[in-house]
Amino acid sequence: MSPARPEHPEHSEEPARQARVLVLMGVTGCGKSTVAEQLAGELGWKFEEGDALHPPENLAKMQSGHPLTDEDRWPWLEKIADWIEAQLDTGQNGIVTCSALKRAYRDRLNRRGSGVVFIYLHGSPETIAARLAARRGHFMPPALLASQFETLEEPQPDEPHLTVDIRQTPQQLVRDIVDTLSLNV
Repeated sequence: MSPARPEHPEHSEEPARQARVLVLMGVTGCGKSTVAEQLAGELGWKFEEGDALHPPENLAKMQSGHPLTDEDRWPWLEKIADWIEAQLDTGQNGIVTCSALKRAYRDRLNRRGSGVVFIYLHGSPETIAARLAARRGHFMPPALLASQFETLEEPQPDEPHLTVDIRQTPQQLVRDIVDTLSLNV
């Protein structure tokens, strides 16, 4: 006979595991969507494509070759932050893509201060430019890559993040993320 479960989980001897949301971040063309989809499939976690949360005006602006301003980004970042909060509030693990180029953006996404880990897909401008040259059918033109690198503030040691080198295959990146963050338990 198994022991009775406590009526109040907060009195359990086993602490409840906090939900986590992984934010796959980096400049355009670094592989956020590809790695996020594979990672979500591997873990069985809910996945949200951050680009799908952009308002139509942002997409039109980028498609026409104009970089977004902070003013353009704040409402979009707020939608992503709301998605993150909903996952954490319901105790659900999740994965979302978002360039999260500036520390202020990451602070907005991690407004709770816990439960979020940024997975920074790091690559050289040359590596990413080569990928963009081969990419077809994406709203973000390769011409905006330089503006993304100009805006990029790489995560600092005091931010919850993991930096991975995009020269690996997506499968290797997923394995590294899962192993490094001990997500396979």
